[in-house]
Amino acid sequence: MGRPWERIRSQRLADYHFFQLRQDTNVHPERRSAHDFYIFEFPHWVNIIPLTAANEVVFIRQFRHGTREVTLEVPGGIIDAGESPKEAALRELREETGYSAADAIELGWVHPNPAIQENRCYTYLAENVTSVGEPKQDGTESIEVALVPLEEVVGLFEDGTITHALVVTAFHLYQQRTGRSLPWGRR
Repeated sequence: MGRPWERIRSQRLADYHFFQLRQDTNVHPERRSAHDFYIFEFPHWVNIIPLTAANEVVFIRQFRHGTREVTLEVPGGIIDAGESPKEAALRELREETGYSAADAIELGWVHPNPAIQENRCYTYLAENVTSVGEPKQDGTESIEVALVPLEEVVGLFEDGTITHALVVTAFHLYQQRTGRSLPWGRR
């Protein structure tokens, strides 16, 4: 049941700059019947949990076209060609928030949706971030910065303010990798 399928054909169907759509024809190792699967080819992504010296998380609020809602998220984005995940995390932090950090620690990575994507999302932690200037958002971004005490973050999951799966995952990785617990269910 859990054995890999053999890819017998693959073709790019469309290129949308930010992602490509690919059709793979795969054969199950036991049934030998071929089926088509559609894969979105995205570059790898990154997000970063920025913490100030006062233990506040630097969040961003922005409109998301998929859900047609304003969301509360940690900074993040695409890892550019030739850029390491850490470099991308620190760049996205600076561009989206105007905050900077001397370094960032990798907390781990996940596959955002392995059913239809093959990319990874890397998560970083930056501590003692400081405001160094105005954000440098691109033409499609309209972002507001929001500082939230770290101990209030779980309440934002519980009340539905934060619904972005990669943000929830980022804080799970934060707890696992740092050993610091967040106050779940204490609201």
